[in-house]
Amino acid sequence: MPQTLLDWVKKSEINTGKRAGVPTEIAERMKALEREVRELRQGNEILRKASAYFAQAEFDRPLRK
Repeated sequence: MPQTLLDWVKKSEINTGKRAGVPTEIAERMKALEREVRELRQGNEILRKASAYFAQAEFDRPLRK
């Protein structure tokens, strides 16, 4: 419990600019942006694989006359 109180005091001091560190609001925003980047990269990878799959399917399709 004493450690928890000390952590709260430190966090408060950081958030008010009395102590060096990353404020809570900025840290939370960074986490959200990192999560968004990860999701976007996963989506891009899925789209890249789907594009390659359909391009290969088009290449393998017999030509129409």
